[in-house]
Amino acid sequence: MPLSKQQTSEITELLTLKIRRKLTERKAEPNVMPFHTRLLGRDRMALFSFIQSINTTLGQDVFEDTAVIIARPHFQQAASQYKQFNDTISKEAQRLIQSLMDDLATARITPDKAAETKRILAVAQSGAMQKVKRPRIG
Repeated sequence: MPLSKQQTSEITELLTLKIRRKLTERKAEPNVMPFHTRLLGRDRMALFSFIQSINTTLGQDVFEDTAVIIARPHFQQAASQYKQFNDTISKEAQRLIQSLMDDLATARITPDKAAETKRILAVAQSGAMQKVKRPRIG
């Protein structure tokens, strides 16, 4: 499904704002890579540093905000940096999740989201509950 004209306009405005802000607020970083600077030159290192800075901005700000713009017409709620979630997990659920991750990483099992979710929900309230670090959900 293509983006609406309003979504396209909002994303264009977002990109323009973020890039303009990056261009006006960015300060040149001190020479932290003297070997690279001597090898490649100060201008190339400045360009590299700027591109890295743009990539960071895209990853931290633009992609999340763009996702919200795209999701808003299709869902009742769309937000970035969502912070409301349960901060406890059962030890059994945590053990199962780790086991599934290990099995997937070593190809002992193939991904099956529905089956994995069902297994996790079956033990979600089993055993002792423990607090977990509250992640930022983007």
